[in-house]
Amino acid sequence: MTISTQDFGTTPDGKRVFLYTLKNVEGNVVKLTNYGAIITSVEVPDRSGIKANVSLGFPDLAGYLERHPYFGATVGRYCNRIAGGKFELDGKVYSLVTNNGPNHLHGGTVGFDKLVWSAEEMKSDQEVGIRFRVTSPDGQEGYPGTLEVTAEYTWSNDNQLRIRFRATTDKPTVVNLTNHAYWNLAGAGKGNVLNHDLQLFCEQYLAVDDTLIPTGEFAAVNGTPLDFRQPRKIGERIALLPATKGYDHCYVINGQPSKLLQTAIVREPTSGRVLEISTTQPGVQLYTGNHLGGTPSNGGFKQHEGFCLETQHYPDSPNRPAFPTAVLKPGQVFEETTIMKFSVR
Repeated sequence: MTISTQDFGTTPDGKRVFLYTLKNVEGNVVKLTNYGAIITSVEVPDRSGIKANVSLGFPDLAGYLERHPYFGATVGRYCNRIAGGKFELDGKVYSLVTNNGPNHLHGGTVGFDKLVWSAEEMKSDQEVGIRFRVTSPDGQEGYPGTLEVTAEYTWSNDNQLRIRFRATTDKPTVVNLTNHAYWNLAGAGKGNVLNHDLQLFCEQYLAVDDTLIPTGEFAAVNGTPLDFRQPRKIGERIALLPATKGYDHCYVINGQPSKLLQTAIVREPTSGRVLEISTTQPGVQLYTGNHLGGTPSNGGFKQHEGFCLETQHYPDSPNRPAFPTAVLKPGQVFEETTIMKFSVR
């Protein structure tokens, strides 16, 4: 197994950015950059052994420097939405940047996807990886507390991409971290993902208002277009969701959070590629690239040419005491793990 490093460019404020290539014994590859702790590509074989990149992204740093759809990014301090960009903690109301209509989305204008992280190599007999670190100062985007964050991405000989998030704080704050990779198991740029077969191990989803903020209701998937308890084509019922132009829903993962739980299986019938996801997080956001428009800022990718399965805590948890807590206090450690395993059938 090998790790190689190459220059990936320089940010406008003069910070050097690098591209890290993780290669396992089968020659399968994961590429990462310390700009935004981003997955730039994942190259795995189809049933004939032909390799392709299955993760949407850009060929160079320039694409990531512009505002883009969070391709492959590590998202925080709080991924997904916080209603009105406000929450109360220990009797104090905090006001965040509002960058999604009236709401706060994915950490704000300068979220973790726009930071340059430090990076160090990780190696063992069975996996190689990069440990990214960043410090989010007190008050950044309106959040309280200085947050020390670690994001470890490791790639194994059996094609498991493991993501481990860890964070500590010096003041009470809220944290919700995810990776926002867009997948197309036929290969990035090889058309839409509507023919992919998706299975989600989720009996419920979070009902939302017209700005995609949870109402507090845990709704059953049974009898709705959101029911993927048995494998179904992603596109089979997508036209029944005109308000969101596709799937953009947070599901409640079956089982006890904090344990590694089977979350999703996705199969692409033509290539035979399979993606299996498990996580310790309580929820997963299914997003089907509804707003990809084929523009340069979208990497040329069009609507529904990628899907996301963002493992996370629930949207707007800081304003919903009934949801699993997203509060982190001094002396506590935020820790979550997600595993994405690639194979063929």
